Amino acid sequence: MTLEQLYLILLLAGVVLLASIVATRAAGRVGLPSLLLFLGVGVIVGEDGLGLSFDNYLLADHLGTVALAVILIEGGLTTRFSDIRRLLAPAGMLATVGVGVSMLVTAVGAHLLIGLDWQLALLLGAVVSVTDAAAVFSVLRVVPLPRRVAGLLEAESGFNDAPAVILVLMFSVTPLELSPVHALVELVYELVVGAAVGLGIGYLGALALRRIALPASGLYPLATFGLGMVAFAAGGSAHASGFLAAYLAAVVLANSGLPHRSAIRSFAEGLGWLAQIGLFVLLGLLVDPSDLGAAIVPGIVTGLVLLLVARPLSVAVSLIPFRIPWREQVFVSWAGLRGAVPIVLATFPIVGGVPDSVYLLNIVFILVVVFTLVQGPSLRPLAHRLGLIPKEATREIQVESAPLDVLDAELLTMTVQAPSRLHNVTVLELRLPDPSVITLIIRNGRTFVPQPDTRIAIGDELLIVTTSATRAIAERRLRAVSRRGKLAHWFDEYGEAE
Repeated sequence: MTLEQLYLILLLAGVVLLASIVATRAAGRVGLPSLLLFLGVGVIVGEDGLGLSFDNYLLADHLGTVALAVILIEGGLTTRFSDIRRLLAPAGMLATVGVGVSMLVTAVGAHLLIGLDWQLALLLGAVVSVTDAAAVFSVLRVVPLPRRVAGLLEAESGFNDAPAVILVLMFSVTPLELSPVHALVELVYELVVGAAVGLGIGYLGALALRRIALPASGLYPLATFGLGMVAFAAGGSAHASGFLAAYLAAVVLANSGLPHRSAIRSFAEGLGWLAQIGLFVLLGLLVDPSDLGAAIVPGIVTGLVLLLVARPLSVAVSLIPFRIPWREQVFVSWAGLRGAVPIVLATFPIVGGVPDSVYLLNIVFILVVVFTLVQGPSLRPLAHRLGLIPKEATREIQVESAPLDVLDAELLTMTVQAPSRLHNVTVLELRLPDPSVITLIIRNGRTFVPQPDTRIAIGDELLIVTTSATRAIAERRLRAVSRRGKLAHWFDEYGEAE
């Protein structure tokens, strides 16, 4: 490769990256996973578009696997354990029993309705039975859902990759030889050992990072993300689930009180976006639109079976032991988004030499695109219709923190948004718990130190210093006043998180 060719490749990669980033804004306004637009960028750049030919399925398989690991690490590092602690059991059921039920129902539908032989039908069912972490994280975090619902969907998408990978690999053997006992033993082994590896590396890594003073703050995000990749590789080397190991290690690290958590989170989100953009553009390059015509009807039919029959049945069966209201079950069923994971899994049988597996990839591509367009924009209206978005959601405040290590303190930042009832409340009337204090207010581009009689206004950005011990109390007080005003306690409002 000449230097000029290298420059051309870097130029093309930079243009594609910038175009994909710009596309995220348009996608967010209509409620679509922006990653769907990244997929479109790959198709446009590909052989039927600008003419870039790429058909190396093995390379796409390997790169896709690494990108999925990065996405799961990012998801784990941005997950609060308190949000998913009580949801581990139902999420585990959705990720195992739910995947199995969804696979079987979809496979039967594909065999009877579109005439796939049993091997391809089972492969298709296994591939599309898994929800996609990238799509779930990107869409649900901008919909103000109760944390129980969002946490359940996020935990499911973090856990269900491992069972799906096992099923796809089992059905990718030619000729097909089914051994349910062997498959069950392998599934249990991969999940148990993968979880043990992830939890162990996460715990030991957190212990080390709390005790070792690194020479630069920028090394903490690198070390944290590196531990996630170590967990992924160690799990895979043990023939266990590297995906589960990476996700659990990241969750442990994110909830262990590490220094520079804000920097770690920002770094993880940046790498996660980069992996998502690269992965979807790569997968878009694999598909030629001229070959998709024959897969349109099968993809839509299979998607309808999955969306209207397989997914609702799998959710209902999986959540029988748990007292989850039917409205939340309906939303969880509809919000089972598909994205990069099914398309990456669809490359496995191609690499394994399964006949007609390229046709299977085209069906999966059509299914992902069409039903993301259907499901993505409808999530917020459906949540409203089911009563899952609180009426006071517009009064919620967004709080982020950065630890102040020496003082064992934290800096909270928040913006007062309409119609918050913090408007016109004085600093003294806010009555934050001691020793919390509003140190600065930014108003109309001007920064000033507030006095006790300073009145807070809509649009103000507040910087609040508090201790780690009183942060939760301070956040509850802010939420309470934001919802009901300075007399919030008289209305039995104590600022509990929705």
